[in-house]
Amino acid sequence: MPAPRRDIGAAVPVARTRTWVPAGPLDVRLTVLPWRRGGTDPSFRITPDGAVWRASRTPAGPGTLRITGSPAQLEGHAWGPGAQWLLDALPGLLGAHDDPSAFVPRHRVVHQAHRRHPGLRLTRTGLVLEALIPTILEQKVTTTEANRAWKLLLFQHGAPAPGPAPADRMRVMPDARGWALIPSWDWHCAGVDNKRASTVLRAVRVGARLDSLAALPPEEAGRRLQSISGIGPWTAAETLQRSHGAADALTVGDLHLPHHIGYALEGTRRSSDEAMLRLLAPYEGQRHRASRLILLATHAPPRHAPRLAPNPPNRHS
Repeated sequence: MPAPRRDIGAAVPVARTRTWVPAGPLDVRLTVLPWRRGGTDPSFRITPDGAVWRASRTPAGPGTLRITGSPAQLEGHAWGPGAQWLLDALPGLLGAHDDPSAFVPRHRVVHQAHRRHPGLRLTRTGLVLEALIPTILEQKVTTTEANRAWKLLLFQHGAPAPGPAPADRMRVMPDARGWALIPSWDWHCAGVDNKRASTVLRAVRVGARLDSLAALPPEEAGRRLQSISGIGPWTAAETLQRSHGAADALTVGDLHLPHHIGYALEGTRRSSDEAMLRLLAPYEGQRHRASRLILLATHAPPRHAPRLAPNPPNRHS
């Protein structure tokens, strides 16, 4: 269901603003791209003028953040009940809590990627539930299927983003109660099987307590996430990469990542989690950063079989 259009003559809400100067090189686009769930994600936009827009459900309520300016000086503009929370979190969102100085390249390809992308920082949103739910939707399906489900569920059950969001099409995800009230047919029509839907429902029953995990070290937060049935190491790592900016949260159990890492570092087309862990052992404490740099700098190994085709969308009869 499309978002309702605002009246053309309606007054534009006044934004809260903040200026922030990064302490070192910063590539805003590379840093924030982990927020995006596909090119048509209703909660994320990069507009033609280069502005980054993010619609988010914060502990203070829904909010919209726009980031403009240059890496030398960035401007944050925010709207909605969560505006001040988003502005307070702006430095962390842009990698201020990340310390890349601890990273030492051990392979030529990693060294080259590190040199070419000095502004890559690891984002830290501080929002565990917001990072967790779309990650659950990605379990055991293609990225295309997961992104479609996220988009449909936000348009059907989310809320319009506060403020002058681009094209009136940005959406804030539901709160915990809103996720819990989604009927089974809507999960089905979004292509989400019962296993993933049930995992989301178990997560939202914990509700606001999940976001309190942002204050814990990533290792402890990961253990607590995995105490929820249906959340394993893959889901926990993908969540912590965004919520905590966890430099060592390597994605284990991924269908493609071990092959990509193995091909980049030793030329093998087929690999395993065990081989990936061995290859990235020199980067212990920084293995997620190392894997991101490798993905930026190298191609995936050649395929010998067709890509997995997404399941056809479910439609009303």
